[in-house]
Amino acid sequence: MANLIEKLAESVPSWGAKLAYGEKTTLGGHDLIPVALVGFGFGAGEGSSEMPEGGLGPTSMGTGMGVGEGRGGGGGGYSVPIGAYVGGPDGLEFRPNLIALMVVAVPVVTAAGLALAQIIRALRGAAPS
Repeated sequence: MANLIEKLAESVPSWGAKLAYGEKTTLGGHDLIPVALVGFGFGAGEGSSEMPEGGLGPTSMGTGMGVGEGRGGGGGGYSVPIGAYVGGPDGLEFRPNLIALMVVAVPVVTAAGLALAQIIRALRGAAPS
C-alpha cells in the first residue's frame, strides 16, 4: 500500500493545470477552453498491534492472544465549472459561469466577513479608553 501512496503523491503536481483547464473545443465557430475549480484529496492508513494476553480485542486461533491489524484508504474530489475562455475577434476572453462563481464566492466572502468582525472586535478591546 505504501508504494501506491508514494506513486499518487509523486503524480499530484502534474494534475493541477490538466484538471483545471479542459481541452480546447470549437463551438459555433468559436474556440472554447473550459475552466474549473478543482479540488481533490486522498489518504491511507495501515497498522498492526498485538494485544497483551487477556486484553480486549479479537483473538488469534483461540490462543488467548489478541491480534490487531488494519488497513484502509480513500479519496475524493470535486470540480466546479467557473467559466470558459472564448475566442473572438480580440483574442481569448474569459466568460464566467455566474452561478458557479457565486457558489464558490459565498464561503470566501463569509470567511472574510467573520475574520474582519474578529479583527474589529480585537481592536476595540485593545483601544485605550
